[in-house]
Amino acid sequence: MNDTPGWASPGSAPSDGQEPASPGPAGPADRPAPEQPADRPQPPEQAPQDPGAKWSKEQPPPSGWSAPTGPGQAPPPPGQGWGTPPPGAPGGHGGPGGYGGGHYGGHGSWGGGWGGPPPAAKPGVIPLRPLGVGEILDGAVSTMRTYWRTVLGISLTVAVLTEIVVVLLQGLVLDNTGTEVLNDPSATLSELTGALGDALLNSGVVFLVTLVGTVAATALLTTVTSRAVLGKPVTTGEAWRDARPQVVKLFGLICLLLLITAGIVTVGALPGLLVTVAGAPEAGVALTALGIIGAVVVTLWLMIRFSLSSPALMLEKQGIVKAMSRSAKLVRGSWWRIFGIQLLATIIANVVASIIVLPFVFLAATFSGGFTGFLDSTGGDIGWTFLVISGIGSVIGAMVTFPITAGVTALLYVDQRIRREALDLELARAAGTPGHAPGTTPGS
Repeated sequence: MNDTPGWASPGSAPSDGQEPASPGPAGPADRPAPEQPADRPQPPEQAPQDPGAKWSKEQPPPSGWSAPTGPGQAPPPPGQGWGTPPPGAPGGHGGPGGYGGGHYGGHGSWGGGWGGPPPAAKPGVIPLRPLGVGEILDGAVSTMRTYWRTVLGISLTVAVLTEIVVVLLQGLVLDNTGTEVLNDPSATLSELTGALGDALLNSGVVFLVTLVGTVAATALLTTVTSRAVLGKPVTTGEAWRDARPQVVKLFGLICLLLLITAGIVTVGALPGLLVTVAGAPEAGVALTALGIIGAVVVTLWLMIRFSLSSPALMLEKQGIVKAMSRSAKLVRGSWWRIFGIQLLATIIANVVASIIVLPFVFLAATFSGGFTGFLDSTGGDIGWTFLVISGIGSVIGAMVTFPITAGVTALLYVDQRIRREALDLELARAAGTPGHAPGTTPGS
């Protein structure tokens, strides 16, 4: 899929070599016109005749002008006829092949019998036309249901590997003693500051590991969703072979977006921090809060603007900067719609994951001596029982969130390209839909 695919817009071609505006079959073009002898006497000029002189004096009333009916066809109801005849016309164009023939090309009468355009082709999980919110969510769920072996295999593998790394880091490397300090009302300011720094460091490490797993799952599941749109089967090995050349670029894209986010937040909070250091803490805190709020708004706007960069990079085989520009182009004019769909999908995925994870958290706390006793006695580190049981719940939850978020993002990308670039025609040809085979022109 290229940036400028050059797809021709659908159109219709004249049939049988006849121009659309021709009233009837034209005579042979190579027949010479009969020559008139120069000495032949010309007929005398005749006076113009009255156009209505040849019509009969007995004409049907205007109210009786309606579409003719054939055998077995009911006449149209009163008031839905074809209109009134032109002045002086006996029967208008009601003959065979005229305007009053009752049908147009055999597709229903002109008086309201046309049933609308034919339904869009649906070779896979979505119809090949602009999609609604429900169709995008249903397409993501249908991909999970139709390709459940591949989708769950990818999600389970990535989630297990990610959670093993997280559990080992939390149990062996990361320092969780700051939890006791944060819950101690008698802790000093320096102790609270150190504990807060440790907590942020731990959260950042866990977030980065989870981000790596999310990127890998997104890369593989985007490929699966693109095949699901065409209704073509795909295995985990095929998805990996297709996504592998772009995985490194996808990591670079995610890191660049994180750096942009960190830079915006830093710029927003810096004036308030400087004012605080200068000796005005109250004004500095207020200015810092306003700066962070503004930074969050700008970051949200940019993240939605670049939210389609991942599928653009994976499916178009583009570079990082080109994928970001493609996303900005596709999102332009549809920011609120894409934001709403992404927010709805995130809420649904997190609610489902929370329903799955929370019982495991309660079970882990129960086996670890309750929520106040899940820290072991060696120094405040989280116990292995709690980590393992809660990790199992996190794995099961990730098996739901990965396919939904990746599928919705990929289908949003397909939907925007259908709306902007007529991608549905190219997808129909790629799926081998009748009427869209290679070499055919839609509408001909």
